[in-house]
Amino acid sequence: MNIDRSLSVAVTGATGYVAGWIIKRLLEEGLTIHATVRDPEATDKLKALNALADGSPGTLKFFKADLLSKEGFADAIEGCGVVFHTASPFTSNFKDPQRELIDPALIGTRNVLETAKSFETVKRVVVTSSCAAIYTDATECDSVEGGVLTEANWNETASIDYQPYSYSKTLAEREAWRIAEDASFDLVTINPCLVMGPAIGGIPTSESFSIIERVGSGEFKQGAPRLGIGFVDVREVAEAHLRAAFTPEAVGRFILSGHCSDLLTALLTLQARFGKDYKLPKRAAPKWLVWLLAPFIKLDRKFIANNVNIEWRADNSKSREVLGIEYRPLSETMNDMFEYWVEHRS
Repeated sequence: MNIDRSLSVAVTGATGYVAGWIIKRLLEEGLTIHATVRDPEATDKLKALNALADGSPGTLKFFKADLLSKEGFADAIEGCGVVFHTASPFTSNFKDPQRELIDPALIGTRNVLETAKSFETVKRVVVTSSCAAIYTDATECDSVEGGVLTEANWNETASIDYQPYSYSKTLAEREAWRIAEDASFDLVTINPCLVMGPAIGGIPTSESFSIIERVGSGEFKQGAPRLGIGFVDVREVAEAHLRAAFTPEAVGRFILSGHCSDLLTALLTLQARFGKDYKLPKRAAPKWLVWLLAPFIKLDRKFIANNVNIEWRADNSKSREVLGIEYRPLSETMNDMFEYWVEHRS
């Protein structure tokens, strides 16, 4: 990596799950960070980030900004050489997908990138996208070339009515590439699968921790579905952002997937350490039963049909070869995350 410390960097959504680890790495590298938050005066929410800054060679400055408004982003991005756009809601707990998922993702991306476009100092923008912008259901792996998802694939099946989160990420990333077509900056997108691992500064409002909360509360004690999915550690996701920003050869999209696996396999790694104290799953829940109970566990039956007992496959070679990412064992990620949840849950 060739890190130019003469210019600052901007990070949107600084209190987010992934953003916290990105900021930690940037501070360790001695950079000055312009971090956008909804309320810079909310000292309790910013306590953990300020603590990171106090013990690092870097500098952290907060700027007020909201995804649905351009106001505030100009102040944050002015003088920055790199912009990390991480802010986007990730939740299944919503009532209005347009207002709660799609608008923040799409309009937020537009506001941030169009603002970045107006500053000649910005040489690279790194957007936190998702594998959700690449596919909707694991069954789609069989229809792509070679049977394995790559950066060349785009999600063509999600909609506002089916998997609206995936739809929001797809719209947002396509908008990012549209804006970047005639911009003076280079755009790189990071496309992680399900991000797991410990957080920074309390329990984040992330679907990843919602899953751990449900597991820890015993919801899957009778069994967990073999939901085909990929897993990646949040610390590797943060490292990938840093390297994408400062590696000249890094271009285009990068799938981040440490493990092509399933939900049950991931949760079984918790048994040895936490099985005595928590009612964790020990076996697979039958697909027919999961399908039957889907409405009661806030899942779509179509999603169950297309993802449970279906192998998920994605190619992570670009992230390894270009960014040099080394993926840690799935058991380490899951156990670190569950331990963090135990220590910080209310």
